[in-house]
Amino acid sequence: MEFLYEYGLFLAKAITFVLAVIAIIVAIAGAAMKQQHKKGELDITDLSEQFIETEEDIIHALLSKEEFKEKEKADKKAAKEQAKADKKAAKSGEEKEPNKAHVFVVDFNGSIDAKEVSSLREEVSAILSVAKPEDEVFVRLESGGGMVHGYGLASSQLDRIRQHNIPLTVSVDKVAASGGYMMACVANNIIAAPFAILGSIGVIAQVPNFNKLLKKHDIEFEQFTAGEFKRTVTMFGENTEKGKEKFIEELEETHVLFKNFVSERRPSLDIAKVATGEHWFGTTALALGLVDSIQTSDDYLQGKSKSHKVVAIKYEIKKGLAEKFSKAASLSAESFLGKLLQRNNVFPG
Repeated sequence: MEFLYEYGLFLAKAITFVLAVIAIIVAIAGAAMKQQHKKGELDITDLSEQFIETEEDIIHALLSKEEFKEKEKADKKAAKEQAKADKKAAKSGEEKEPNKAHVFVVDFNGSIDAKEVSSLREEVSAILSVAKPEDEVFVRLESGGGMVHGYGLASSQLDRIRQHNIPLTVSVDKVAASGGYMMACVANNIIAAPFAILGSIGVIAQVPNFNKLLKKHDIEFEQFTAGEFKRTVTMFGENTEKGKEKFIEELEETHVLFKNFVSERRPSLDIAKVATGEHWFGTTALALGLVDSIQTSDDYLQGKSKSHKVVAIKYEIKKGLAEKFSKAASLSAESFLGKLLQRNNVFPG
């Protein structure tokens, strides 16, 4: 009997443990399902408030104790008087002072495949749901360009703002080249820092070919296609002159589309002069008409905060544990490579 009692107690403990494990698994699975349904969320930051707080902190740091106390009293008195004025206006039926127009700030730091367009789509959609014609969208753009279809879609997302008659300003503090400039040219107004890089209105493609190496090691490569130009050039087969000519023709067609896109949005440009694939610094880009003024994004937004409510909109995509580890490893590798290049005085380009 004692054996049966001990066995029953052990069995009960085992079942309890298994049920607890199952409950944890179900909870994790439920959280994962919720994560799938909600891939990201909007993060809204009041930049106007940040500018005011920074200004007040500096002013307070510069004041003596006596001056600080006097300022506090004056601020409290002004706040009370404003509250009384608002209350009196409400009772008398007077119209309130109209709300400030908004400047919606979006950041786009583009990669080669322009994968950031998924967040840009959500940000633009959110802004268009509330923006009015007196508001403005301000995009801090940084990109050296990349894949045509990716940056074509990113440009189309910015074009949605123009189509809704909302003023669009693009700011380039560092670089907006190739696909990056394709995005920038959509704006009503482009500002750039003096040493920002702009332009590179051209198309490039690089394809390594290992055919000679394969032949040297008696390795045959076979490729089967239907359609004369299904594959124009290849990495492993022997490229024909006809295939190369077709590939170059396709690049030229893409370049024509790029030039037409820029010309339609900035008709005052001498497109033949700027669409050579060259890039220019901000001051030269201004002379060529690629940008409208020389100014940093910080200076522009601080100035706007005096007359507008400046709000940053960012769509954050939730990342899984594996993605977080992958990103951390990637950043560590980039940091190590950067230090190595600096130590050996080796720089790209």
